[in-house]
Amino acid sequence: MARRPSWWAASGVAGACPAVLITAIAVSVTAASPARADPEIGSDPLAAIARAPSSGRPAVAALQVALRARGLYSATVDGIRGPLTREGVRRFQARRGLAVDGIVGPRTRAALGWRGRPGLGARVIRAGARGWDVAALQFLLATRGFASGAFDGRLGPRGDTALRRFQAWAGLGADGLAGPATIAAVRRPPARSPLRFLAPIGGAATDGFGPRGNAMHTGLDYPAAAGTGVVAAGRGCVQSAGYDAGGYGNLIVIEHRAGMTSWYAHLARITVRPGRCVVAGTPIGTVGATGNATGPHLHFELRLRGAAIDPLTGL
Repeated sequence: MARRPSWWAASGVAGACPAVLITAIAVSVTAASPARADPEIGSDPLAAIARAPSSGRPAVAALQVALRARGLYSATVDGIRGPLTREGVRRFQARRGLAVDGIVGPRTRAALGWRGRPGLGARVIRAGARGWDVAALQFLLATRGFASGAFDGRLGPRGDTALRRFQAWAGLGADGLAGPATIAAVRRPPARSPLRFLAPIGGAATDGFGPRGNAMHTGLDYPAAAGTGVVAAGRGCVQSAGYDAGGYGNLIVIEHRAGMTSWYAHLARITVRPGRCVVAGTPIGTVGATGNATGPHLHFELRLRGAAIDPLTGL
């Protein structure tokens, strides 16, 4: 870790605002609890979906995952009950000879098979589990900063790792068992940046933080010509700078105060080294298309103690 300069404790970035970080501490509950209704959607875990507001609900995301697996929903798994989700339900009902009412009641739920049960909170989820509740948990973990790949309703090795990372982040026992304490913690609102940052490049982002397809996009994408300059978004010290084989390509990570880091990916050139301390506006590299990129752009992330958060909460 780089040696922190004297201004570290005074200000994270130009114009940084005071912040209070609240870490939820809870007791990890590992024993299975009695089956109960998913509080997200009421006593019938699926019937209320048709009435759910468009607010990115994990229950609706789980339904979208189930429909997507049957080729009946091809849009983004965003947890929003829109016309494509409703149409997917009706098509599924017609295909299975059910009443085509767009309401996911008990018969429709049964027809969905393992992807339609159980409701989130009805059991303790662990590695190897599959079901409606697993899809809902995947969605919640991803939108809280702990993405694990595709939303598919199966808790594989990557999902298990994401679950344990979230538990540690939330102050829970990282046992990989998603019981009542973990479910309650992951249902809390997503974290926000406690610091203010400057945009790392000119122009507007065209792709934001949130679900994309059946996975999660963990930052902002700024389209720009190859070679466009990229600057540090705030005061801090370069934690790492080099090629990331996981898809980010040429990547710079800058450590700031208050547990924040900023990430700059797909760069063509890196012009800073680990250990260098910078301020907002310091040139650090140029736009490129290295790693998993279809064209030149800057992928920018903010993370709070390792959890990816919506960068717009800090810009």
